[in-house]
Amino acid sequence: MNYLIVGLGNIGSEYEKTRHNIGFDVVQALANENKVRFEIDRLAYYTHFKHKGRNFHMIMPTTYMNLSGKAVKYWMQQLKIEKDNILVVLDDLSLPVGCLRMKAKGSDAGHNGLKNIDLETGGNNYPRLKFGIGNSFSKGRQADYVLGKFKPEEITAIEPKLKKAMEMVLAFGTIGLERTMNLYNE
Repeated sequence: MNYLIVGLGNIGSEYEKTRHNIGFDVVQALANENKVRFEIDRLAYYTHFKHKGRNFHMIMPTTYMNLSGKAVKYWMQQLKIEKDNILVVLDDLSLPVGCLRMKAKGSDAGHNGLKNIDLETGGNNYPRLKFGIGNSFSKGRQADYVLGKFKPEEITAIEPKLKKAMEMVLAFGTIGLERTMNLYNE
């Protein structure tokens, strides 16, 4: 069985450890845990590893958040992976900081990365793992908030959740979407 795990974020040192890059953080932590390294490839940084007989292919698109769908579409086709076996890991403003929620499908909820993936792949019917980043920003300051770095107290809340997010990704590939949602969703 093959799975494509897509961490959403923006490339460049100025975006490292920002709220919008939590998807990158999760797949990077998973790569570190499995002792594999991301290499630059077509439209994304790419790596893969095996876990319990499953192949986990992971990408971090180099297209920037708003064009993430181009990379997802390319790698789906390149690896011949169906939409049901794709998991997009992303930040979510509507969830409290550190809250994790896996869903089978859903609206883009204004998230430009999801909006572009929907456009490029023909719909919103693919699993996603949402990592809560909270929404404590003033009106009109959403972009500054998502592109801002986590506060020290938020980092304390997020660090243990990175491990849980990694467990959820692996569970998605080994026990399936429904059981993973039942076991882990907050």
